Amino acid sequence: MIYVDADACPVKPEVIKVAERHGLPVTFVANSGLRPSRDPMIRNIVVSGAFDAADDWIAERAGAGDIVVTADVPLAERCVAGGALVTGPTGRLFDQANIGMARAMRDLGQHLRETGESKGYNAAFSPRDRSAFLQTMERLCRQAKSIQAKREDETKGKP
Repeated sequence: MIYVDADACPVKPEVIKVAERHGLPVTFVANSGLRPSRDPMIRNIVVSGAFDAADDWIAERAGAGDIVVTADVPLAERCVAGGALVTGPTGRLFDQANIGMARAMRDLGQHLRETGESKGYNAAFSPRDRSAFLQTMERLCRQAKSIQAKREDETKGKP
């Protein structure tokens, strides 16, 4: 399963493209309306407008072998802790090895913005970011399918 923090996600079409190639279902989660899809492999969930409602919905469901697409570092941290494979829309991979530093840098940036030391401008999303995302997503889909196959073998009693 692929979960997408969809409110400001710039790579929704890319997620669908890669998911279709791998036969993986996608769930887009947002606080506001989403464009409906007739594809049975795509689900849209609109949660309440409460702060972090979409994050909470995803974090409660994402687990080992699931893929999460989010630019939200605290959500990424929660999903990594739950065993999910996590990437940002620029293809940045979040895992056990780097999530602590990603969280520390996010918190530092927030502090600098709050104190006026930084204006907090984000770089524009580029074609290079989109390409990096596609590469990361392809790799994560293969990894997720491998985890799923291993789990299925274990439930059937195969080594």
